[in-house]
Amino acid sequence: MAKVDNAVNKTEEVDAFMADLDHPFKPGVELIRAHIKAGNKGITEQVKWNAPSFSYKGVYLTTFNLFSRPKVFLVFHHPHVVTIDDERLEGKYPDRRLLFFDDLADAKKKKPFVRSVVTELIKTINK
Repeated sequence: MAKVDNAVNKTEEVDAFMADLDHPFKPGVELIRAHIKAGNKGITEQVKWNAPSFSYKGVYLTTFNLFSRPKVFLVFHHPHVVTIDDERLEGKYPDRRLLFFDDLADAKKKKPFVRSVVTELIKTINK
């Protein structure tokens, strides 16, 4: 399981990154980013893979992939995610799953699901 080198919250770094971001899905990234952070006060963020990334207690939860356009996706890279049986989580990787967003409306629709996955991963970390 990948650990964050430095579990310090780097919100200012992510804010600066987002201010300069030129991407058609920027409003969706902001929406999901705020929703993830609001889910637990212990969630920290940083820029990883040239995108917002989130961790909890030094353990990575999820990172945006902004390379594809106009769709983007979250990489849930905590190994427990493979035990969550839901067709919205894509990929047959041994330690991660992907959640794709078509547009802002899709991001709004999937917000509760993102929160449920993050909450499940945090429960696993707290065990």
